[in-house]
Amino acid sequence: MLQLYFFPMACSLASRIALMEAGLDVHYHLAHIWTKKVVDDGSDFLGVSPKGAVPVLVLENGERLTESAAVLQYIADVKPEAGLAPAFGDPDRYRLQEWLSFVGAEIHKAFLFPTFWCKDDGSLAKPRARVAETLSMPATHLADREFLVGNRFTVADAHLTWALLLLRPAGVDIAQWPSLSAYLERMQARPAVREAIATEMALRKTMAASPA
Repeated sequence: MLQLYFFPMACSLASRIALMEAGLDVHYHLAHIWTKKVVDDGSDFLGVSPKGAVPVLVLENGERLTESAAVLQYIADVKPEAGLAPAFGDPDRYRLQEWLSFVGAEIHKAFLFPTFWCKDDGSLAKPRARVAETLSMPATHLADREFLVGNRFTVADAHLTWALLLLRPAGVDIAQWPSLSAYLERMQARPAVREAIATEMALRKTMAASPA
């Protein structure tokens, strides 16, 4: 059985969404990204991945895979009949990689990561100034499209859905991009997406209510 190390509402949410969309059996391990402890047994998360970051996907053979783009692609390829990635040889497969890279580099690492990790407000000036230009790219792309790639939900949509969810607590209201607002609403209407978000939001509230 696959195993996913995650932290509630972190970028590993995209992997949970993909796993649920694929209907795969998975064992989930809550890894605290601040304390670097695996919550269910208190073990050292750095022993699972020296990067100390989620997601970490443990494969059937025990190998471990990190980085959202790689994990999402693997999940899609484990169950190709779910249609979460274009087939090998389909030109859209490279479009999928294009969007996975864009969300990971231009939204996650360039804006969301410094917003939630940096304490110096001055260091956020450039990311905040650039985010509108960054978001205009998927906004324009989705103006007349239901999904990022092709005509069905893919792991790229799981990745962008997570990023858009985090923008509001990061201080960005996506209402200024109607196509992104409509897109997020469509994605959240999907049963697997809705369940994945509800599960992690409940865990987040439980963690917030627990003593430090």
